[in-house]
Amino acid sequence: MKNEYDVIIVGAGMVGGALAAAIGNSRLRICLLDAGKPDVTWPYDEYELRVSAITKASQTLLNKIGAWDRIVERRCFPYQKMHVWDATGSGEIHFDCADVGEACLGHIIENRVIQGAIIDQLHTLPQVDLRFGVRPQSLNINIDGVTLELNDDTQLSAKLIVGADGARSWIRDCSDIDTIGWSYQQNGLVTTVTLEETHQETAWQRFLPTGPLAFLPLDEKHCSIVWSTTQDESVRLCGLDEQTFIDELNTAIGEQGPGKVVAIGKRAAFPLSLQHARDYVRDRVVLVGDAAHTIHPLAGQGVNLGFLDAALLAEVLMDAANAHKDIGQLSVLRRYERGRKADNVMMMSAMDGFKRLFSNEIKPLSVLRNMGLNLANSVPPLKQLFIQQAMGMRRDLPKLVRSGH
Repeated sequence: MKNEYDVIIVGAGMVGGALAAAIGNSRLRICLLDAGKPDVTWPYDEYELRVSAITKASQTLLNKIGAWDRIVERRCFPYQKMHVWDATGSGEIHFDCADVGEACLGHIIENRVIQGAIIDQLHTLPQVDLRFGVRPQSLNINIDGVTLELNDDTQLSAKLIVGADGARSWIRDCSDIDTIGWSYQQNGLVTTVTLEETHQETAWQRFLPTGPLAFLPLDEKHCSIVWSTTQDESVRLCGLDEQTFIDELNTAIGEQGPGKVVAIGKRAAFPLSLQHARDYVRDRVVLVGDAAHTIHPLAGQGVNLGFLDAALLAEVLMDAANAHKDIGQLSVLRRYERGRKADNVMMMSAMDGFKRLFSNEIKPLSVLRNMGLNLANSVPPLKQLFIQQAMGMRRDLPKLVRSGH
């Protein structure tokens, strides 16, 4: 029985870990495995380059799976406002949590803080086996279940295998699930910056012709930046000496931004693309998070979509198990695909449209987008709708991300 499970989850990142924790208190026996080992200790004065803007819906999920208090014990920063404006005109929109009666719009949290908090919680769940430093080697899918062989010659079996193994998903490839998508021919440059003054608990985003530049608050005077730009320009920016980069960054964010940047940390850049799996499910196989979809980071919605995947899949699996159904059957898993695919496509299409509308210097489009920003900013019901959507406050969301459920 030692290597026999109900669910094997490949990929112990934020989404895979959240799924394991969400079903970890059930009767289901779960194995969560990953080729890497979680980074759970680091110098406190050092910020990770990878951060996420966590919505209220995602916070609710993290709270319900027992990870939120652990995150707060480490560190996270609530932001109350968001200011977005266009570099080519006068269009702008300003969001404030007070407009929807909330304490904050969301939290900026380092990915390793979220992952570490979830892993700590998983250690308390006896139904979850954690296997780190092992890599899947072969997968056999049959009518009754799956058999997974690892690179240490261990064989695992389960009724269902979950691919939570990222944009280059091995599980997706093994299951012959095709993807559609394209490269944006852009990179996202990330670094941590120190400000001369406080950022006013505000997330800032300026749309430049080459792509958006975002300042995400980490504490009173530190921000994580994501600067989307052309591939050649990102290489040039990464190669600049520190002071020259700071000067160009201050020019790029402009006088409407959070104030003067006085220091920066290490820089890195990653390619930006859109990718979507044609199918989320097969018999005995299901995809979640980046294995199913990746989007442009301009609204910071990527991991939040993944958490919604985890929340609905957990609901589907628990309902099926409670009804004594086979959790790996396609008829069971289709409910998850129906519930998440349309929502993900809508968000991906919106982000792609925003990217194309704002990342250009075509005069008619510049006039249109500036008018649109100002109109949305001046119509309170429309602006409130935008805020609620961004915070994940819709009523049709999975039970695990709804407050009060």
